[in-house]
Amino acid sequence: MFRVTTFGESHGGGVGCVIDGVPPRMKLTQEEIQFELDRRRPGQSRITTPRNEFDTCEVLSGLVNDYTTGTPIAVLVRNKDQRSKDYSEMSVAYRPSHADATYDFKYGIRAIAGGGRSSARETIGRVAAGAVAKKILKLVAGCEVLAYVSQVKDVVADNVDHATFTMEQVENNIVRCPDESTAEAMIAQIDEVRNKGDSCGGVVTCVVRNCPKGLGAPVFHKLEADLAFALMSIPATKGFTIGTGFEGVGMLGSTHNDEFYTEEDGNIRTRTNRSGGIQGGISNGEAIEMAVAFKPTSTISRKQNTVLRDGTANELIARGRHDPCVVPRAVPMVESMVALVLVDHLLQQHAQCHLFGDSFFSGGDLGSDVLPPLSETVDSAITAGGKAKEAYSED
Repeated sequence: MFRVTTFGESHGGGVGCVIDGVPPRMKLTQEEIQFELDRRRPGQSRITTPRNEFDTCEVLSGLVNDYTTGTPIAVLVRNKDQRSKDYSEMSVAYRPSHADATYDFKYGIRAIAGGGRSSARETIGRVAAGAVAKKILKLVAGCEVLAYVSQVKDVVADNVDHATFTMEQVENNIVRCPDESTAEAMIAQIDEVRNKGDSCGGVVTCVVRNCPKGLGAPVFHKLEADLAFALMSIPATKGFTIGTGFEGVGMLGSTHNDEFYTEEDGNIRTRTNRSGGIQGGISNGEAIEMAVAFKPTSTISRKQNTVLRDGTANELIARGRHDPCVVPRAVPMVESMVALVLVDHLLQQHAQCHLFGDSFFSGGDLGSDVLPPLSETVDSAITAGGKAKEAYSED
């Protein structure tokens, strides 16, 4: 129900997105979208690509006086700092582990400069749409999506409290790790591989707080399945886990199970959260905790063996401006894709399970033909958690 189309190529005229299914009458400013794009943009620090793009967005439709109209929102970011000549060698030689070859295998033609659509520049549209989705989640359900870099190469951040870490802590250093001492070690690792003309991978961990209960579908569109689908569509991703993930394999059911209890206000909770906030494909109200693995950047300035388009063996030293490690800039990308999935499921849940509530029809008396909803479903969470009044049109 919440639909996003991205468009554009790395060295084309611009990139952006069209967002459809946005509820009308919600206050939304260009500055809110720009805030997220600024977190994603290149040239932020010495450990990111030096490409100099300010990524200033233009909102072309879907807003009137900073309120959503319910019609498609179009966002455009124009490319300014293209250096297509840097890709002359790559027009005939495939970069190892890059999409150069597979795009050619599939289409027989490709946009060579900057990698075209395979470039992470495509994610500008995702992050712009994610800004809208995050605003909806916050207003309607008081829901917060926060990600951080939890691993770079073999440096792991294992002292981050998922219940309390803040965006301010994440944004406090150039690697986006809220654990300051670990962040310094991560930066040192990236500097080391960067100075050698090499690259390294890492992990981004994402936490969703105050997620309403009841999001997700029982079978084919389990919430974790859609989250995995969305996150694995981000460039350079190679792994996804949720909750205990693969570590749960070594545990017994008696240890792994999350026991239920009831709080004084009647809210049903779990004492542990090894399920990662999702059971049976449906959110249970606990924090959703997931992690995404990113491979080392494939474009490096060290000599590598490859082949030309005609199959002839060749050596390649890639030029261009590329991140030595993608994870610092991937943090807002991960948050955005998670937010897009949650908003879509929120709209679906509201449409299916709130139809017989009191918001849609006032004429008929449903009587005993319809059971009243449980108090702790997504509908009550929306009512209790949302703060939409101050940022939503009274009309």
